[in-house]
Amino acid sequence: MKKLLTLALLVAVSASASALDRNPRKKRRDRKKDRTEQTVQPAPVAPAVQPVTDTLPEPKPEPEPQQTDLSLGFSPEQADSLVAVWQERQQLESFVEFFDRFVLEDSTSMATAIAADKTPDSVYTHRLRDLASPIPLAYNYIVKGYIDRYISPRYHTISRILGLSQYYFPMIEEELLRADLPIELRALPIIESALSATAVSPAGAVGLWQFMPATGKSYGLEINSLVDERRDPVRATEAACRYLKDLYAIYNDWTLAIAAYNCGPGNVNKAMARSGGKTFWEIYDYLPRETRGYLPAFIGASYAYTYHRLHNIEPEAAPIPLAVDTVRIDHLMHFGQIASTIDLPVETLRLLNPQYKLDIIPATTRSYTLVLPQRNVSQYIAHEQEILAKDSMYLKEYINPANIEKKRQERSGTVYVVKKGDTLGHIARKYHVTVAQIMRWNKLKSANKLRIGQRLRIEGR
Repeated sequence: MKKLLTLALLVAVSASASALDRNPRKKRRDRKKDRTEQTVQPAPVAPAVQPVTDTLPEPKPEPEPQQTDLSLGFSPEQADSLVAVWQERQQLESFVEFFDRFVLEDSTSMATAIAADKTPDSVYTHRLRDLASPIPLAYNYIVKGYIDRYISPRYHTISRILGLSQYYFPMIEEELLRADLPIELRALPIIESALSATAVSPAGAVGLWQFMPATGKSYGLEINSLVDERRDPVRATEAACRYLKDLYAIYNDWTLAIAAYNCGPGNVNKAMARSGGKTFWEIYDYLPRETRGYLPAFIGASYAYTYHRLHNIEPEAAPIPLAVDTVRIDHLMHFGQIASTIDLPVETLRLLNPQYKLDIIPATTRSYTLVLPQRNVSQYIAHEQEILAKDSMYLKEYINPANIEKKRQERSGTVYVVKKGDTLGHIARKYHVTVAQIMRWNKLKSANKLRIGQRLRIEGR
């Protein structure tokens, strides 16, 4: 009996525990407790709370500023050198690219270049036609003679001109485009002066474009004892563009305008009146002898410049700095002031600024331009006050007008009259020059054909 009572007590206790587990209020309390624990539980990635201390955290270092200076810390002189290298490379690459992209390697479907004396007339005709110029580039036996002269390996004329063109043609082309003139007119300075800014004709025409004094002055060029802007490549090209534009307005024909540039519109008008013709070739026989060869020479020079590769002609290195810049001069200045202060020879200044006849920039009442190699621009600016301070040292001898005239004669050279028994070698030794220089200054084709009384120009040394 006692065992049965014990068993009954155990069953009652178990039932009470089961009833407690089934109590709804208890379940709600338990669920609320679970939700509360889930809400306040921190995220696993949350940083641990730092204990509060009395010391402030160390400040973070400031980030270094980004480098925006393209000179990368170079000095002005070093930056100038970099710009000069870039400009020279651009100039040379654009020169090569023109012939690579815009002149066909073989415009007549010929496999290889043909020697000049074997090139068929039809090839010359096709090549000139391929130039597609607003200036008629006719081909005939007269033109062929000038083509052969320019591409002849005996003279190396076009090789030297190709080298010079890398400096002069960009500025000439820029002015032609600004004036809305045919770009092919760039060949005129080739036949006028062989791209020599200091060229002087027997008649007194001067510069790349061979202006006579009256014509130069009428188109705004300054010509006096110290300055001759006929020798300034930029100013003379600006004047030539205005002159060519006026001539074309008269004739509305480029062949006649080109002829008039050489001999003047008066001679062209007389030839037209006598012949009744209206084009260059129709009035050819009535033009002055020199002008008859002028348009054919222009066509020959245009051909040789464009197609020199097809005749195995390579350009010479440009004898003048290709990378240049300009500064304004507001004080009377002698080239010697510059050459004695910075690393720049007087000869280079003369080459880049041929308009200053006595090495003097007469900037007394107005400013003038001075062309410098790009490499020397910053150097000049840095030493400008030192250069200006040397004016009395280099300019005192020019205060006297007699000294100016003496220097002018020294720089302009002299004229030698050929006597019986003279040879070019004898004359060259007398003036300490070379035979080749005398031939170039006087446009002589042979060193053995001198005549008594002939006048030879010997340029100043």
